[in-house]
Amino acid sequence: MTALPASGREWHLVARPHGWPKAEDFALREVPVAEPGEGRILVRNKHFSVDPYMRGRMNDVKSYTPPYQLDHPMDGAAVGEVVASDAEGFAVGDQVLHGLGWREYARVPAQYAVKVDASLAPLSAYLGVLGMTGLTAYAGLFETASFKEGDAVFVSGAAGAVGSQVGQLARIKGASRVIGSAGSDDKVKLLTEEYGFDAAFNYKTGGSIKEQLKQAAPDGIDVYFDNVGGEHLEAALSSFNLHGRATICGMISQYNSTEATPAPRNLAMIIGKRLRLQGMLVNDHKALQPQFVKDVAGWLASGELKYRETFVEGIENGYDAFLGLLRGENTGKMIVTLN
Repeated sequence: MTALPASGREWHLVARPHGWPKAEDFALREVPVAEPGEGRILVRNKHFSVDPYMRGRMNDVKSYTPPYQLDHPMDGAAVGEVVASDAEGFAVGDQVLHGLGWREYARVPAQYAVKVDASLAPLSAYLGVLGMTGLTAYAGLFETASFKEGDAVFVSGAAGAVGSQVGQLARIKGASRVIGSAGSDDKVKLLTEEYGFDAAFNYKTGGSIKEQLKQAAPDGIDVYFDNVGGEHLEAALSSFNLHGRATICGMISQYNSTEATPAPRNLAMIIGKRLRLQGMLVNDHKALQPQFVKDVAGWLASGELKYRETFVEGIENGYDAFLGLLRGENTGKMIVTLN
């Protein structure tokens, strides 16, 4: 075993953001690096994930996952290399996926680490297409939304890590039509030319979301995968066919709002159309993991499924990466790569 470094850097939340997070709400601090301790491994992180759900954890409110503690390191998915081990089954040099991101070195209890195979896919893929975001897309479409062949599917935030995978999975499994919304003309082009969406529109510059969706889906939609909320959800309710199903995965348009948002204003449509809107959390679907990895690895190998990643270099740019994610500056999975 090589000598361990004396210290490493990690991001701490130091104030609860009000509205959009500010640089002064965070601090990058240097802390001592200790031996792993019994039953733990010490991991040098190579990549960590920044995700929209993390914004909610910065608020001091009761939710499905505990809020970040002030003056403590934040966490999230990360992949890295074991540099010291005091746990059976893990050796120095193993590559692992774990939940202690936002830092250079992580002391991880062995039961919360999973070995990953860098020969199957790049390590970063285990944070996205083969990771939590990929399983979110898979479970949210096939289990929560009860997708069936012939469904017309609408995805908001469709150029993001989850949305882009949802649309492609729907196409692979026989959707009659796949429509996506995205926040730039380049992303719209990516959806139709690379990911195989039948139609896509720019929700920022194309005018009414409701009208753009009606033009893109003249025969209506059967499934809506919601990453955005607000006006997108309102538009989907208007375009739903009878017995439509929505997976409510995220509402990124509202995460930094300090006032109540007006949309959707047409919830009464749920009654007449007999719609089903269901929230989802990926942790409820862990039983699907083996089938998910098998299916997605096969579609990646065949070239049927494509993915993009946006890399931000350097732990010192972790806050900038997170803010860029909330602004929609990423295409596909947003990942911080450590030097």
